[in-house]
Amino acid sequence: MPAPVLTGPQYLGEGLKLVLSPGLRLFVLLPLTINLVLFIGIISVAMQQFGGWVDTFMPTLPTWLAFLEYLLWPLFVVLVLLMVFFTFTLLATIIAAPFNGFLAEKVETVVRGEDTFPPFNWTELVAMVPRTLGREMRKLGYFLPRALGLLILSFIPVVNLIAAPLWVLFGIWMMAIQYIDYPADNNKMSWQDMLAWLREKRWQSLGFGGATYLALLVPGLNVLMMPAAVAGATLFWVRERG
Repeated sequence: MPAPVLTGPQYLGEGLKLVLSPGLRLFVLLPLTINLVLFIGIISVAMQQFGGWVDTFMPTLPTWLAFLEYLLWPLFVVLVLLMVFFTFTLLATIIAAPFNGFLAEKVETVVRGEDTFPPFNWTELVAMVPRTLGREMRKLGYFLPRALGLLILSFIPVVNLIAAPLWVLFGIWMMAIQYIDYPADNNKMSWQDMLAWLREKRWQSLGFGGATYLALLVPGLNVLMMPAAVAGATLFWVRERG
């Protein structure tokens, strides 16, 4: 039996296979298109502004420590990349939330074997919009204070050396919350109960969040991996809930 932390990548891999299956491709097309357009826009801005952003975060060192700039520069490049990643992920998930919630619902139906390929229904999709957007605002309320704390930390000389690893750990946890919340919300689990359940499944959650985090960092691949993460999280929900 695989270690709990290793089940996360398995769920993500199975989720990718599911969204590529003929019956579910239609449910993937809309969020995939939205994510692609947004990804192109953010990458275009990042390419123009990237150098300036790195210079902004780099601490000003005294002359006798100038040689450390060559060692610190890669760290702050990583920091800016993580912030760009978070921005893209945050915007994409808010915009695509109703489609992702709809996809999670259909994946769960398929996985449970209730109906092999449910028909597409615009009325059902539209009805999910207020609920899913409300849930995204709840995620945003959880994310922003913690991200703000990390951002402030990123500006404090010396202390900001730990900012990048903390962003990574926080990002992994947020990936688990972000995607597993779709099937949890569809099954009417409250926000607090969902967080408590994820803490009970801490290693499985971190394994899934870590695999998703790494996949979403790959330009181009991240656009396809978002719906795959929704499907993988739904598999996580169905199997871990029992």
